[in-house]
Amino acid sequence: MKKTTSLLLLFLSAFVYCQNDDFSQRLKAINTQSATYYNIDGIDFSSQTYNYDFSEKSLKKIYKKFDIKDSDLKTKDESLSNNNLHVVKTKKITDNLVQTNSYYFVEDNNKTITIIWFGYFNKPEADFEKQYINRIIKNEIPEEVFESMTIDSIGFAGRKIRLGNNCSWTNVNTVQCPYNGEMNWSVHKNIESAKTAVDNQFTITKSKGGIKVISEEQTTVVFEGTETTAKKIVFDFTGMKSLLAGMSGGKTLTVYYVAEKVRDNYVSCVMSFWNNDNITKDGLAPLLEEVMHLKI
Repeated sequence: MKKTTSLLLLFLSAFVYCQNDDFSQRLKAINTQSATYYNIDGIDFSSQTYNYDFSEKSLKKIYKKFDIKDSDLKTKDESLSNNNLHVVKTKKITDNLVQTNSYYFVEDNNKTITIIWFGYFNKPEADFEKQYINRIIKNEIPEEVFESMTIDSIGFAGRKIRLGNNCSWTNVNTVQCPYNGEMNWSVHKNIESAKTAVDNQFTITKSKGGIKVISEEQTTVVFEGTETTAKKIVFDFTGMKSLLAGMSGGKTLTVYYVAEKVRDNYVSCVMSFWNNDNITKDGLAPLLEEVMHLKI
């Protein structure tokens, strides 16, 4: 009887987990002409379909597009129902941070090849990857998670923010408003994940050659109505021949890193502006003031 009860509890807990899987509340996506891009829990991933048959000849053509070499290990994931090949490539960012790129070349239901890429840091998350591969292949991603490519307003952790027509997406959950600031964010299951995401972004930016940290401080801000602490960093880009810096004409970039609970969501958010952007009397670029104010 005890064994039967244990099995029943296991089944019920699994059922409750599925019922409470609120991924559509955290997932955001954008469609472009060539690919679909996604973000959830601080993880970026994408899907792209090629009208090739799943053959060695076709796969070799596609490998070149993703810098997959003959020497890279290619394995079949037997747990996936569709025929596939899996390639994992890693890159050391710092002694404590490793970037993981996980590629799945999948024979989709149309007998063509869909490439699903996951990019994150340190330990690969195989269960997460399989879950979203199945959702993509089975066309189970809800329509409501997709943002329009033409920005009039954005969905920010459960709130609509009107921005007008002068802003554009540079990635999923990454919006840039020329001379008015830029921000990227992700919605997470817990605060630990949100804090890790902003820490990783800081580490990655700091590790790039030619970038210098001018100042670093903890500052009190009001983020989406909640008083919290942000990490404020000023970066000097003058030693870096950066396309981004060149296009903006700026020399220093001020960045705020925040991880906080917002309307029952856990949000990581990185907000920035150049020294020659429009700055309000309160010391922020207009885009940043849509979600944050400095505590006076």
